[in-house]
Amino acid sequence: MTDAQEQYNRVTAPADMEALLESLSQPGGASLQFDADGSKPMPVLVTEQVPGEHLTLDISAIREVAGELRRGAEFRLLGQSRDQILRTPPLAMEACHEAGGRMLCRCPYPTSLEVLQRRESFRARLRLGMEVGAILRVSGDEPPVQGDLKDLSLEGCQLELPLAAASRLASPLPLEIELCFPNGTRFVVRGNPRHHVTDAERQSVRAGFQFAGTSGDQERQLWHFVREIEREAARQANVTDVSLLPSLLFQNDAAAQAPVSRRNVQPYATPMARRLARVAGYLDAQLLELQEGRSLDSVQLSRHADRLLALHDEDREALLFATRCLRHEPLLVRHGLGVAVHLLDLAAVGSMPRDVRKALVACAMVHDLGKALLPEGLLEATALDDDQRAELQTHVALLTPRLTHCQWLAASVVEAVVVRINERLDGSGYPEGVAGEGLGELARLAAVVDALEAMRRDRADRPAWRVAEAYRHLLSHPERFDQRWVKRYIKYFGLLPIGSLVRFPGGELGWVQRLDGQGRPVQVQLTDTIEPPGEALGEVLRGERLAALGSPVEEIPVSV
Repeated sequence: MTDAQEQYNRVTAPADMEALLESLSQPGGASLQFDADGSKPMPVLVTEQVPGEHLTLDISAIREVAGELRRGAEFRLLGQSRDQILRTPPLAMEACHEAGGRMLCRCPYPTSLEVLQRRESFRARLRLGMEVGAILRVSGDEPPVQGDLKDLSLEGCQLELPLAAASRLASPLPLEIELCFPNGTRFVVRGNPRHHVTDAERQSVRAGFQFAGTSGDQERQLWHFVREIEREAARQANVTDVSLLPSLLFQNDAAAQAPVSRRNVQPYATPMARRLARVAGYLDAQLLELQEGRSLDSVQLSRHADRLLALHDEDREALLFATRCLRHEPLLVRHGLGVAVHLLDLAAVGSMPRDVRKALVACAMVHDLGKALLPEGLLEATALDDDQRAELQTHVALLTPRLTHCQWLAASVVEAVVVRINERLDGSGYPEGVAGEGLGELARLAAVVDALEAMRRDRADRPAWRVAEAYRHLLSHPERFDQRWVKRYIKYFGLLPIGSLVRFPGGELGWVQRLDGQGRPVQVQLTDTIEPPGEALGEVLRGERLAALGSPVEEIPVSV
């Protein structure tokens, strides 16, 4: 038996086991690891425990291993409970089945649990919304890199850095890491890069570091940070428990320096785009949480829906243009924000109550995130057979169970904007094939906005459409799309909507940023390139200087 194994305590008391296993039923609380050398923990959710009989696991996030489990491969369940690390003895699945789009498996109730209490091994994970910046410094003349802290222990940490920082991780020498907490606390430590994983879609790299040469004082500070992160995470997970006081480390200090973050190094075309990027950052992090088996964070979704409403109230046209300026964000994030802002803008023309608008924005932002739970490669396929198409359509069923904690969302809005946004009037949509009178006004409107936003972006099987082509497509299919909403959309946003790239008679290129009451451009920002708006846009033209260019002669499709 190794030293590490000797420090595990065996728990057999039924009441203690039930309490410990309850922690595995929380979103993100459990991992499954095959009992074989080289296997890695994978996210699962314990949905039911019947003491002395069985556990039920939701393995939807890792359904690709169902076959191996059915063949009897042994595994352990791993998790954390406060400052304890726990694991089960080897288990084997008894049965696996599909239910409501989820993959559920049953295994025997463990006869005991093994609990480890080692400060050095305990790793505190930052919940969604807990932002701690990190600055990575390399010796020499290379500039420092800004990133985000993802987890922390006495032994090391995990950082998320810009993709361009991957080359820095080959350093044979320890790198300086400075952690930057919201209250202004700074902590410097040195660490050796141990492993990293790049993500080209998100333009990021996740890197694990092992601390080197920490002093006794640094270890005491690190343990304080670990405990405070865990305490704040517990508080945010139980927002109704007023006995849990907020950690001072996570109280924003207005006098502190500007926040440190991976996104601070990204160029944005406008100030509004940079502010919208904070909402995009939340969605990006939420997407990863879903992939790790967790649910949508109700508090963070509420906060960022409020933030989007505030940005819209401040300057709707600047916000519309900003949705075209998020080139570095994942497609699902860009699409969700595009649908949310355009749906809000069109719906806000009436007298819709604020709480309904908030629910509408929230649902639109996340409506497509279930696609991140689909098998790898499915979204990149240039052609789908019937089985693949059916599997693609399960993204709705994969997402809706993750919304259960968001009880502030009106059920009618969830149904219209999340569940029925892909339905069509003739019943040819999905997931239920609802048709005609079965589709309410909001579902009909959402379907139009969603389709037009999707058409204006590249897809694996086709390039982005011109606006006029997209309009003609919807107008030529009255059996699928409600023509009242199609025509209202066209009239409201115009033939050259904000965010269109246009060419003028003299060959000049410009991005439409504002329109007059007749849908004509009244503010355009020049550009030299046919690519999504970035930091290097040219002059902003209005009035006589814009009129001197003449009327735009064509719109150029650009996937953004």
